[in-house]
Amino acid sequence: MTALPPILRPWAMQLSLFPDDLALTLGPHVARLSAALGGLRPRGEAEGGEPQGYDGLTRRGPFDRLLVSEWLWALDTPDELVRRAAFGELSFLKPAFRQPQGARRTVVLLDAGPDQLGLPRIAHLALLIVLARRAEAAGAAFIWGALQSSPESATHSGLEVPSLLKWLEARSIEPASARHLTAWREALELQHAPGDAWLVGAARLSRLAGAEGMSRVEVSEPMEPGAHRLTVDVRPASQVARSVVLELPPPDDCIRLLRNPFERRTVAPVWTRKDRRLTHFAFSGDGRRILMHHSDGSVAAMAVPHSPRATVPKPRRVQVPGGQHVIAVGWRYSGGLLVLARQGNDYVMHGQVRTSAGFRKVHYQVASEVDRPESLPGMQSLPLVSWQEPNGQEHLWLKDAQDGLFHLPPPGRDGVSSLLRVDEKVSALAEVLSKPVYVTRPQAGGTGRAIIARLGVLGEAAPRMIPLNARHGEAYFGYSPSGGHAYAGLLVVRHQEENWRLFLDMGVTQVVVPPAYRVVGAVQPPAPSPPGVLALDPDRRTFHFFSEQAPRTLVAATDEVVQAAASHGQPVFGWLTKTGELVLWDLMEQTVLYRAVPESTP
Repeated sequence: MTALPPILRPWAMQLSLFPDDLALTLGPHVARLSAALGGLRPRGEAEGGEPQGYDGLTRRGPFDRLLVSEWLWALDTPDELVRRAAFGELSFLKPAFRQPQGARRTVVLLDAGPDQLGLPRIAHLALLIVLARRAEAAGAAFIWGALQSSPESATHSGLEVPSLLKWLEARSIEPASARHLTAWREALELQHAPGDAWLVGAARLSRLAGAEGMSRVEVSEPMEPGAHRLTVDVRPASQVARSVVLELPPPDDCIRLLRNPFERRTVAPVWTRKDRRLTHFAFSGDGRRILMHHSDGSVAAMAVPHSPRATVPKPRRVQVPGGQHVIAVGWRYSGGLLVLARQGNDYVMHGQVRTSAGFRKVHYQVASEVDRPESLPGMQSLPLVSWQEPNGQEHLWLKDAQDGLFHLPPPGRDGVSSLLRVDEKVSALAEVLSKPVYVTRPQAGGTGRAIIARLGVLGEAAPRMIPLNARHGEAYFGYSPSGGHAYAGLLVVRHQEENWRLFLDMGVTQVVVPPAYRVVGAVQPPAPSPPGVLALDPDRRTFHFFSEQAPRTLVAATDEVVQAAASHGQPVFGWLTKTGELVLWDLMEQTVLYRAVPESTP
């Protein structure tokens, strides 16, 4: 472990359980709470036990235990002996006593109910460190547990990683009651003399039957807008109460402390690509795969690793024959990779499309040049999303570089189908809740006034069109585990130059993004952060998060970013740098999931 500051070294053993950065984060809280609690006084001679010889020296005692060397003062200078006795400078033998086994102990019972869920448990964690070290210094046993848990299965001795993890998981929706406290008092035999016993939780614990004679630590979270601190009131059973205010660490560190504070951050390995240069990437229609375009015309689909320690799966790759030009790429959970390529005036699908008779190869034709989808040079990975009818027929949709929406219906018996243009000015297309959805930009009305953007829901007898109160129309679908729009999940649409609107289940939230920043997606960081917008800094390296709260920086790339995108199927976004480095970033763990760099050439 990194050397701790001198003020934290008394708790070095307990803090060594945590990663270095979290140990330094918890350290100041531990030091402040230790000063408020004070030490546990060791047993004095009056507390007795059976005499067992002598143990050192003391300045007080009867003269029959006075050191023999001190009697020399009586022979040489009796006045000096009297003076030393008056000022307490004489040395006496200190008797030792055999203490009863198990007589000294510290008992800590923590409320794991709804009153203390969330941030107050960070104070609980720091208190456990303080009280464990306090008991160790006094030679006392340390016993602790969660009030709502059963004493038979949740009584812990000392601080260890397994017991702390078990306590972190012991959250309860049941408030602490006198029944819980009585069960612990009986199990630990605290009925008559609680001794050094502590109740940790809200102020209401003092009103429980059986709390008499026990020391308490009351933890509360101020109900103030923007407050990020805890108030801790230490109320020993026989001493004056003290109050401490703990300023909490940043939200990301709070989340780590409450979820798994013992997990060391793992840096994802760096993979090299030696055969092909990556020119472009995109997330699949369902947001679960990353689709990669290479300079040789091949396309690969790879599952996003679920952690930095996960083995990177081998990508599924398709190499189109010479003379074909890739137009769109998609991925289906059942069916795999699809690559639509143009060959002359026709379009061929690499990968099989599901029909009522099974999977089949498909060719597509267009009625006119106006209805021909096209891609931009170097940006070949147009989105291709899928939807399946109950009878097994698979429909596909794609959005081309001119913002046209095309429908690829199931093929006939001859394996041929037609590409059909179904809408214009489409700014985003994705698969949400197993249905294709898209957003259209506002179009000029008959009176010349601009109308608002619309959300289209496909996969129904007739497309469902839902108005969106946004007058620009540039849109991004994003990932949110809950609270998103009923049909679109997390959706952000530009309303004006700087104003973006987040469409959620409870209404619309407006987010301001400076025009110099380039929006690349909508994201939902871990709670308590609200959903917001992911944007690239004008320096083309740093990613920022904009929401109702103050803007904050998420991560910075190693070089200029040429492309960035956020998944709407999982809390991940990625970027491609000018040097060819591809990085996937996990929003929940705040770490790199995957990094691939081109192999250097001599």
